[in-house]
Amino acid sequence: MKFGAIIFATDKSIQPIELAKEIEGRGLDSFFVPEHTHIPTDTSSPFFPDGKVPDMYLRTYDPFVVLGACAAVTEKINLGTGICLVSQRHPITLAKEVATIDRLSDGRFIFGIGAGWNQPEVENHGVPFAKRWAVTRERILAMKQIWTEEEPEFHGDYVNFDKMWSYPKPIQKGGPPIWIGSNSKYVPDRIAEYADGWIPIGGRPGGGTVEGVKEACSKRGRTYEDLTLAYFMAPLEEKMIRNHMEEGYSHFVFALPSEGRDQVLPVLDNIERIANSIRS
Repeated sequence: MKFGAIIFATDKSIQPIELAKEIEGRGLDSFFVPEHTHIPTDTSSPFFPDGKVPDMYLRTYDPFVVLGACAAVTEKINLGTGICLVSQRHPITLAKEVATIDRLSDGRFIFGIGAGWNQPEVENHGVPFAKRWAVTRERILAMKQIWTEEEPEFHGDYVNFDKMWSYPKPIQKGGPPIWIGSNSKYVPDRIAEYADGWIPIGGRPGGGTVEGVKEACSKRGRTYEDLTLAYFMAPLEEKMIRNHMEEGYSHFVFALPSEGRDQVLPVLDNIERIANSIRS
């Protein structure tokens, strides 16, 4: 079992470099940060009771800059995007960013991805909201080509480039593991086609299920046991964690408040306590 933490790292929260060291010092396994390139002023969200987007969504740091800095001050923990909005990034540039962070961290990067829930944010990047998952899929397939081939070439509906050179290549063979963050009924087939794991947000309704992932893997000739099931926003209750372990989850990522050191470290101590109890 692995245990980690995620925080909306902002200019008002604990410094992520300090937090990464605290996570590693407690013997935990991973540190994740999300991203929003920006939040349009006409944004409303179905995920919040009043529809208003919390301040921390407006103030997120760039995840690759944060994780690059954290790679320099840690040695063991995995560093991941939770999630990177692939629909909002150019695949050639993103492929280099991912490969760079994988090398700087000595192969400790986990590439958590998604397509985005915020329609005006996605469409500000020139991607029709209804096409965001199709665009994301093709960009991931193109990046895999860039990571694994000496002269990659890709021609699709949304990504097009002739033979080129792109270095560095990731340390992890084939590129870092790709974990999809989504709870929808479509996610099992997406995982089975082009990903290595699933990071559903705990408690959020959706049609995705563990059994659905198993069935999708069988249909596509994938080995389900090769995937990682990571539970995002995991409950701070040991009994519930043990229940989710029985469902097949093996990596639990707990949410930290986007606050200062005094508010964050007590929660981190609680995560450490749960992790140590389960491991013992």
